[in-house]
Amino acid sequence: MECDIVNINHKDITIMKVDLKANEVVVKAGDSQHLNGKGSINGKLILTNQRVYFKSPQDSNYNMEIMPSDIEEVIYFNTGMFSSNGLNIVTKEGSQLKFKIKKRDSWGKAINQMY
Repeated sequence: MECDIVNINHKDITIMKVDLKANEVVVKAGDSQHLNGKGSINGKLILTNQRVYFKSPQDSNYNMEIMPSDIEEVIYFNTGMFSSNGLNIVTKEGSQLKFKIKKRDSWGKAINQMY
């Protein structure tokens, strides 16, 4: 099954396709930035009942899926002095996948319920 995630900016409309597995439904989706050592990549953070996705219209090399069984913990951080919008998903392999997203507390709670 395929799901369309629509991103509407002031001038652009982007439709992202996410291939869903059987019985998989989107729980949350929101604009996000993946923060890596080289900078930030704009995209969508998508939470389903089975996994977490990051999809970037900018650069598909940064697209990723995170399975609940791979998650060690979820840590909140501030992206600026007063910006409490950082979400760090730490994997069991030790990778730190950092995202900037609005309403990070509700995202963190939803992800924590998965693993």
